[in-house]
Amino acid sequence: MYSIEEFDEAKTKVLKYVCYKKRTEYEIRNKFAKTIEENLLDDVIEELKEIGYIDDSKYVLRAINEFMALNNLSIKEIKYKLMSKGVKNDIIEDYISENYDTLIEYEIKSAKKIAVKKSNLEKQDLKMYLMKKGYREESIREAI
Repeated sequence: MYSIEEFDEAKTKVLKYVCYKKRTEYEIRNKFAKTIEENLLDDVIEELKEIGYIDDSKYVLRAINEFMALNNLSIKEIKYKLMSKGVKNDIIEDYISENYDTLIEYEIKSAKKIAVKKSNLEKQDLKMYLMKKGYREESIREAI
């Protein structure tokens, strides 16, 4: 077992990491796997979840809003980015299904922006480029 001091010290480390930039549970586990004993880390993460510092659902909401504000991404690319952060697939799928219309609208706008930037490409090449980036055929059709 561990002492209260050890718990507080570990909690402080994790909190600094989380407060600097919002993180997923997966990112936290990866960061501290070698420096904080596993049971202690589990307890710290559990407490921080209870008080709202770690919440993968909120992370998804915030991350997607950032992606939409800053990047031109397909829904598939958004999904891969979140999965690479260790967000569980069901959390991502729930968000996508709840916000499907908004995300489709965003994807079409993104495809249009890319089409404008890549206007020097042949129509077929542009189509292939967008398909490789994970855009849906309907979005590509509407963008071109």
